This record gives sequence, C-alpha cells and structure tokens, in this order.
Amino acid sequence: MKLARAIHFDDSDTRVFHNPARTGEWCISGGFEFSNWSEGDLVGKARQAFSNGWFGLETFGRTSFVAVTSIQGSEIDALTDALASHFVTIYGAPDLDSARPVAAEEIRQMIDLCDDHDPNTLLTVARELTDAGVREGYRAIPPQDAGLEQFAIHVTED
Repeated sequence: MKLARAIHFDDSDTRVFHNPARTGEWCISGGFEFSNWSEGDLVGKARQAFSNGWFGLETFGRTSFVAVTSIQGSEIDALTDALASHFVTIYGAPDLDSARPVAAEEIRQMIDLCDDHDPNTLLTVARELTDAGVREGYRAIPPQDAGLEQFAIHVTED
C-alpha cells in the first residue's frame, strides 16, 4: 500500500502557506477544506493553499509537493483517527463515529491515487472553482535515476 509524504526542495512553502506542512508528514489532497469557498475566499496565502496545496495529516498544514512511498495498515488507522478528530474539532462533525468513515474515504482516495505510481514519484495538485464545485487535477513527476557519482564525495590526497 502507498501514500504520500510532504517533501520540500526549499523553504518556499513557509512563505506561501499560512501553515506549512512538516517535511515527511503523510498527506492527502484535502480539497474538502474548500468545499464552501467562493472566488472571494481566494486571496493571498489562502489562494495558494487552494491552488496547489496538499494537506498534511499531522500539522494540517499545506505543502506544494508530495512523494509516493509505502505505508503500513496500522499507520493508516492512526491517520484516519487523527483526521476524524480534526473533522470534529475544526469542521463540526457531530462525533468521531460519524467522522471516521469520511476520514477513511479521504485517505482511501489518496491511496488509490498513489497506487498507480512508483515509489518516489512526485505529485502536484491543481485546483479550480467551477460551477459544480472544486475540481482537482494531478501531475506526476517520475523518479529520476541518479548515479552514485552524483552524491559521492571524491577525495584526493592533495
């Protein structure tokens, strides 16, 4: 089973998102956050989160890139519980029993998305508001082969 983790190549997420996700935390699309938004909500950092931010399942922050990697079933259960709790605390879900199936479905959708990709594939998300609601599109950037010489430090006796 595969899911995606936040990955950062620089510190730009700390400047473009109100709450940046932590490097390495598990992520999902998180488009649910924008279900009641209108064009008037799309300003500044909120617009950036809407446009291309993945949703971290620990900080509930956003990141621009995620990388596909393996995950264990026990981790999925813990993430589902955390997201269900977030739904109760932040979005007003009536209780954990009601929120858990919705949280599980959000995570399952991300697992399905990741399942089609090799480990270390980078994913980006792009959202737009339509008359029917929020539309999401995804882009996959395949892992690049890298030779050891790109990382090795060559020492000479000089």
